[in-house]
Amino acid sequence: MRHFIILLKVIVAVILLQTLYFKFSGSTESIYIFEKLGAEPIGRIGSGIIELIASILLFIDKTRFYAALTVVGTMLGAIISHLFILGIEVMNDGGTLFVLALIALISSLIIAFYYIADLKKLNNKTINSFFN
Repeated sequence: MRHFIILLKVIVAVILLQTLYFKFSGSTESIYIFEKLGAEPIGRIGSGIIELIASILLFIDKTRFYAALTVVGTMLGAIISHLFILGIEVMNDGGTLFVLALIALISSLIIAFYYIADLKKLNNKTINSFFN
């Protein structure tokens, strides 16, 4: 199971990191998406920064659970945007961005559930150290 989780983390990180070039370079598609959402350029650059940080934190033991939750949140935002504002297909991409968001969401949910024990351990340590 551990190797499967590592594979999921790599998949999520690759999905998030490959979109950074387009967000940070101001590609036509990225600008179109965030203009349609009314969040250009702050939303484009801000989401890129959040996704970059989450991609790194997925691989750090103390932050992997929170990183997975961060990805869940950002991908839910992307999916909701696709469903209600952008449409599944954006600028003739065949729904690629939507599918990638779904893959990242499902993968990060699995990662978060796998590492939820980390949260319990951390909370127990914090509670125990507070009372000792």
